[in-house]
Amino acid sequence: MLEELTEADLKPIPIEQLAERLKPPTFPTPAHERRHRKERLAAALRLFARFGFEEGVAGHITARDPEFPHCFWVNPFGVPFRHTKVSDLLLVDSDGNVLKGDHIVNKAAFVIHSSVHQARPDVVGAAHAHSLHGKALSSTDQHIEPLTQDACAFWEDHAVFEDYTGLVNDLGEGRRIAETLGQNKAVILRNHGLLTVGASVEGAAWWFITMERTAQAQLLAKAAGTTHQISPENAKATYAELGHEYAGYIQFQPLFEEIARDEPDLFD
Repeated sequence: MLEELTEADLKPIPIEQLAERLKPPTFPTPAHERRHRKERLAAALRLFARFGFEEGVAGHITARDPEFPHCFWVNPFGVPFRHTKVSDLLLVDSDGNVLKGDHIVNKAAFVIHSSVHQARPDVVGAAHAHSLHGKALSSTDQHIEPLTQDACAFWEDHAVFEDYTGLVNDLGEGRRIAETLGQNKAVILRNHGLLTVGASVEGAAWWFITMERTAQAQLLAKAAGTTHQISPENAKATYAELGHEYAGYIQFQPLFEEIARDEPDLFD
């Protein structure tokens, strides 16, 4: 369709007007916010499947409930990420009881996520999966190094949990993971994988996606030859641009739009 323009049309649009659509939404009721978080949680699970992060029944993403903060929503045990809908999500309390839903909860999901949510009241979303490159990196003595621009999002903002003892079925281990995470956005679980958190579900999911890709880039770079790290001063400056909560929220938006258009059944 042809579009005619006149000189009168050639006026700068205020940046505030253009940026309005990128602002995190506000909600008239907790029910509206709950729906928003659950939709982003289901979308994140679909995206994790699309990126190949799913392996059997391993992996889980949670969203703290906005009205009852001692409870969180989580994907049901045994349901494929790629088929999970909003209506499938479970509401679980701090004792591991399923309050809403038709499935059981993954025990490791409860142990890890309940501990993280209790230790970090600021955390809304948390994500963990057995992604290939996260597992590979976790089996080495490495942390995320500032080798790429994207890696700088984790500059001095991730930890390493060294104490692998098997499947995470004990609340004591969940608490140790939360303690190691501290105030960071991510933790490498040695011999296990990656865990990320955020002040939104969007942020937690994006940090996981980009951390997995960063692990992949780091492993490839080190296999190819000598690596060159970004200087601490530039890594810190880049972190200030890429590593804050709003940056994680924004980065998730095009992915959400993509999966929402491709797989609208997730909203059922």
